[in-house]
Amino acid sequence: MLIDMSPKKLGFTFPAEWEKQNSIWLSWPHNRDTWPGKFQPIPKKFTEIVSVITRYEHVNINYVNDEMKEEIIELLSDKRVSEISYTLHNIPTNDAWCRDHGPAFVINSETKEKGIIDWGYNALGNKYPPFDLDNDVPTKTGNKLGLRIFHPGIIMEGGSIDVNGEGCLLTTKSCLLNNNRNPNLNQAEIENYLKEFYGQEKILWLEEGIVGDDTDGHIDDIARFVNADTILTVVEKKLEDENYQILQNNLTTLKQMTNNKGRRFNIIELPMPDKLEYKGQRIPASYANFLILNNAVIVPTFKDKNDTLAIKIIQEQFPARKVIGIDCVDLAWGLGTLHCISQQEPAVS
Repeated sequence: MLIDMSPKKLGFTFPAEWEKQNSIWLSWPHNRDTWPGKFQPIPKKFTEIVSVITRYEHVNINYVNDEMKEEIIELLSDKRVSEISYTLHNIPTNDAWCRDHGPAFVINSETKEKGIIDWGYNALGNKYPPFDLDNDVPTKTGNKLGLRIFHPGIIMEGGSIDVNGEGCLLTTKSCLLNNNRNPNLNQAEIENYLKEFYGQEKILWLEEGIVGDDTDGHIDDIARFVNADTILTVVEKKLEDENYQILQNNLTTLKQMTNNKGRRFNIIELPMPDKLEYKGQRIPASYANFLILNNAVIVPTFKDKNDTLAIKIIQEQFPARKVIGIDCVDLAWGLGTLHCISQQEPAVS
């Protein structure tokens, strides 16, 4: 895709997550290596998540084969999820992380057109081969929906960016400048791709993500826009915790950031849960991995003393939406939770 014919130049932009949505997209879990020794509860956890999301909007689910399709229908039926509230798509995947391999939907508010950005996908820097099926998901989705598809030709994961709906995009150097993504591109070149394909004006950089995060620092585990002027960011209160200094550095950087009009953002601190481990491995558990829906926000919880406080803080930022906690202790063993498994499809108004 030539930059001079980029989505931005054609009038497309990537909307903020709180804007009106048509649906949420998921890829059904099937890769047992993603949750080693703990896969059994995962399909039922996805079922619970679908049952919550469908109270507020439609859900689209990618599946691999007919056997999986029947399993999904049975699980959702047992949970009393109406068949008209979801759609199944035979779009095979290698894994379940739809935020990263799924389509990035962009819209043109003037022409009422919707398009898809098909970023390249290499499973977080070639960490989890094979990823050929995941890499094909956006184009297959676009073809199925009859949408225009843009191909930047570089690696990018959806969880690595967040936008404020007014031209600002937040990301991390540890992920997007990592040599395992686009080693031939420098920071300025990557910024140009982000602006031209996501339709943004200003790129804001944090340094790194939380300990145990195999994504090399996705933004959706550390800092999130909750409106055009406000960023929620996780902080660690325990001085001895490995995340303490990392998150303090991020907090300092965020407080100095300005939007594309030169105004500083409101920065709201969100607690971290206590250190979560499984089989001796640190799990990147974070309340920042929430998903914004039409009239609701779903928040990962971890059977932790800070669950209630995190939900309260997020509820204060979304007074018109119902904030719902979902236990993600088992899901987090896959090193991601609610935002990581989902991708929103915006409505064209």
